Amino acid sequence: MGILSRFSEIMKSNINALLDRAEDPEKMADQMLRNTREQFAEVKAQTAAVMADAAKANRDAADCQADIARYQKAAENALISRNEGDAKKLIAQKQKLEEKYKALQQAADLANANADKMRQMYDKLASDIETLEARKDAIKAKTAAAKAQQSINRLVSGLPDTNSSLEAFDRMDARASKQLDAAMAEAQLNETSSSEDLAEKYSGSGSDVSVDSELEEMKKKLGL
Repeated sequence: MGILSRFSEIMKSNINALLDRAEDPEKMADQMLRNTREQFAEVKAQTAAVMADAAKANRDAADCQADIARYQKAAENALISRNEGDAKKLIAQKQKLEEKYKALQQAADLANANADKMRQMYDKLASDIETLEARKDAIKAKTAAAKAQQSINRLVSGLPDTNSSLEAFDRMDARASKQLDAAMAEAQLNETSSSEDLAEKYSGSGSDVSVDSELEEMKKKLGL
């Protein structure tokens, strides 16, 4: 049917146009779903029309078949009444109706086949729309996660390089340690120096005592 091929071409062109523009996946999903709903509405209307045509064709065939049965019965009654002329006329009319019925039944069969195809497409589209809804939600969730990750990536890339800071702190720590070691060494030297000065002080006092003794002895020797 024309509507089936036309619908397929429209959907393919819509999808290809969206993909060619390489839009945001979330926007693409929304647009494709809107397009599908619009086409679904058209298919729904077309399906209803084709099904109505099929119903009318079936009624026409059924009505013709009923007329055939009525003329059949009338012809039989005419023969029972021994009116062969009327029976022939009725049979002739019945045969015309039988030819008409063949055409009506062919039209009804075709209409029913078309209605079945349209109903299958309608049911498939209804199912596809439900699937697209679920897929759209999944795409939106992935898109949101991607945007969040991109924000984190930008934040991380904007942070200062802590490695250089750590290296600088290591150098400062080493320098402070060196200064501390130098200060402690100086303190030790100062402590040693004080002890030696004290020892020299007291050892010098002893030397003065010896000089005085020797001086007294020299006085005595000289009678002074």
